[in-house]
Amino acid sequence: MVDKTATDGPRAQKLAVQGLVNRLMRGLLRTPLLCRAVGKRLPTLYVVGRKSGRRYSIPVAYTRHDGALLIGSPFGWGRNLRTGEPVTIRLKGRRRQAEVQVLSAEPEVVAAYAVMARDNHNFANFNKIGFDSAGNPDPHDLHLAWAAGARAFRLTPAR
Repeated sequence: MVDKTATDGPRAQKLAVQGLVNRLMRGLLRTPLLCRAVGKRLPTLYVVGRKSGRRYSIPVAYTRHDGALLIGSPFGWGRNLRTGEPVTIRLKGRRRQAEVQVLSAEPEVVAAYAVMARDNHNFANFNKIGFDSAGNPDPHDLHLAWAAGARAFRLTPAR
C-alpha cells in the first residue's frame, strides 16, 4: 500500500493569474486562423460539474499518443470526466465530441505522465517532473505526481 500523503509538498500549482490566462487562451482558441497556431498544443475541454451542473471550459495541453490525445491534470475538474461518457472539445478551431478513458491507477498515470513529460517539457516543469541524464522522466517525481492526485485522460475525438 502506498502512502498518498507522502508527496513532498504540492506538485502542480495554478498560476496566480490562472483565470485571466484561461480566459485569454479560450478567446484565442475560438479565433479563426489563430486557433490553428495556438491550438497546436491546446484544446479546450467543455466539462459539466457532476454535482453543481456548472459548465467549465478549460484549455489544456495535450500530447498525441497511440491515436488519441493524452491529457494529465491533478485538478478537481478531472473528477467530472468518466470513462465511456463523451466530452465536448474544441480542437484546432473545431468543436467535436471525444470518447474519454480515465486513467487513475498508479501504473497508468505514471506511464501517461512519462509520455507527456517527454513530449512537453513545459508539462514536466509545471508538474515538477525532473529528468535523468538519459532524458527519462524521474520515476520518483512521476510517483509523487500520482500520489498528489494526478489523473490522465485519453481522449479520442470523433472525426
